[in-house]
Amino acid sequence: MGTIQIRTAIPGPKSKALMERRNAAVARGPFHATPVFAARAEGASIEDVDGNRFIDFAGGIGCLNVGHKSPRVMNALRAQLDQFLHVCFSVTPYESYIAVAEKLNALTPGKFPKKTVIVNSGAEAVENAIKIARAYTKRPAVICFEDAFHGRTFMAMSLTSKPHPYKAGFEPMASDVYRIPYAYQYRSPAGTTAEEFAHHLEDAFKRHVAAENVAAVIAEPVLGEGGFVVPPRDYFAALHKISRKHGILFIADEVQSGIARTGKWFASEHFGVEPDLLVSAKSLGGGMPIAAVTGRAEVMDAPGVGGLGGTFGGHPLSCAAALAAIETIEKDGLLARSTEIGKRFEARARDWHKKWELIGEVRGLGGMCAIELVRDARTKEPADTETKELGKYCYEHGLITITAGTYGNVMRILVPLVVTDEQFEEGMDVLESGLATVAEKKQLAQATI
Repeated sequence: MGTIQIRTAIPGPKSKALMERRNAAVARGPFHATPVFAARAEGASIEDVDGNRFIDFAGGIGCLNVGHKSPRVMNALRAQLDQFLHVCFSVTPYESYIAVAEKLNALTPGKFPKKTVIVNSGAEAVENAIKIARAYTKRPAVICFEDAFHGRTFMAMSLTSKPHPYKAGFEPMASDVYRIPYAYQYRSPAGTTAEEFAHHLEDAFKRHVAAENVAAVIAEPVLGEGGFVVPPRDYFAALHKISRKHGILFIADEVQSGIARTGKWFASEHFGVEPDLLVSAKSLGGGMPIAAVTGRAEVMDAPGVGGLGGTFGGHPLSCAAALAAIETIEKDGLLARSTEIGKRFEARARDWHKKWELIGEVRGLGGMCAIELVRDARTKEPADTETKELGKYCYEHGLITITAGTYGNVMRILVPLVVTDEQFEEGMDVLESGLATVAEKKQLAQATI
């Protein structure tokens, strides 16, 4: 393991001063994973206002697969600024919106005619996917999953599983939303099969909502905020088969798992399913806000003219950035790089798993990887406090990380795929040192009981 530079001035004085201003001027609702304020960033590194350098394993919560200040993205933004800034696609349309739609129609899984609508955020895309599904099926109900996260606007929030901090105090939620268990193997009885997990959908038709009233099943192919949970490979095929039997659409929420994060353009490809509708966002924009719903042409055309849209949806700058981000992934081999990052992470994390009981499970798909921390390997009691301590240790030693999981006990990796080998290994060294420190502290605490 490499030498770790111990940092004692994080947060620094400028970050502390900005946090005081933030607390006085900004609503308390927005959360911060770290107390440091960014000044500049490039590739897979961030420098804060006090001059501290950090390796970025968070990627703006998965928005920077092509890295901070990706050269092609920056050049595309400069070129677009010289043309026009905003005209609104609903008033005077422009080519780049169409070009992004054409790209997504080609890249998303499914050998059938597709169409796309572009919006601003993942939550907005989820909202529109539900609208489209209801318009096409003429049915009201939607089935979602435990441990899911789909956003913070009202329908998206209703689909999201975790009450705190996302839903509590904002009730009532949207109606006709029903939830079933996800295929979370680590926290399920050993030996549970994909078919048994999928059978929860058939059970829902008997216990909660008639199948003929269900417009869509919406699922993340890999849980994001829910803890980077990867289901069995044949799970979604089983779900899709049940949905098809009842005329129910299947919506894949690929906001976090899409755009090369898992080693393929979309995580759905790993499971051999072709979603009727697919939601993309985050890294689609290379750092700019953009999201989309892409799906079967006949389904996408169900809403009438004017039924979909928005003032800033498909903003010219965001469309230019998206085209450049897609080009970067294609030309710089970032699909293969994502797979390589996943293998590198797993190789080291498996050794940690053998070494420390604190690590309950190592999991992931390509560059979408995580470790789940537990206090006891037998009971699997979530180690949420220890996970927070690990995150603090990391940023104090030059590594930006973010946690996940319903129980707040998962450390996830969303490093930009342009990270150098040296940066990646340095970041892993910090993680390893942090795990050793937290595990030792835990052992000492147990010894004194």
